[in-house]
Amino acid sequence: MKKMWTAVAFVAALTTVNVGAEQRTTEWREVTIPAGTILKVNLNTGVGSDTSQIEDPVRGTLRSPLTVRGITALPAGTAISGYVTDAARSARVKGRARIAFRFTRIDPPGPDDSTTIRTATVARIAPGTKKQDAAKIGGGAVGGAIIGGIVGGGDGAAKGAAMGGAGGTGVVLATRGKEVRMGAGTPLSVRLSQALTVRVPVR
Repeated sequence: MKKMWTAVAFVAALTTVNVGAEQRTTEWREVTIPAGTILKVNLNTGVGSDTSQIEDPVRGTLRSPLTVRGITALPAGTAISGYVTDAARSARVKGRARIAFRFTRIDPPGPDDSTTIRTATVARIAPGTKKQDAAKIGGGAVGGAIIGGIVGGGDGAAKGAAMGGAGGTGVVLATRGKEVRMGAGTPLSVRLSQALTVRVPVR
């Protein structure tokens, strides 16, 4: 009987120690990440000017831990999410392709649920094509002048140049500009627009 009570007492003591250890590991402190902090993010959701629509979800993860005064506030792999705010295909005449999005929620580790964040908008605009367009028009004019000169001499060259230039313009009008896309895995530097407070374990 004495041995049984000794065993019970040992188990109770061990349980108390374990509970105490669990309580110690669940102590948390608040850490504030200031506005202007740069979040190093890997994009998990591909986006594109010709494939995305406004309010499409966008997801990513932190590719490196974020520390504040030597304390890890957000570990690498922390999930972050948001949505597309602007998407437009390139136009045939005017207007370059563009895509934009921002992150609005973050899911830090620990007992807290995901929380709202505010970041600057991430935006990309397709490069301009004015030089390429001019080359297409100019190339058409030169080709027309050569053919016109062969057929009708000087007057034919002038007419051919005009016709060739018009043909080159038609090619430009019929061709869309470049689209802009960011695939999954694209590294981003995202600026925090508003301070964020998270709870981290006391070590």
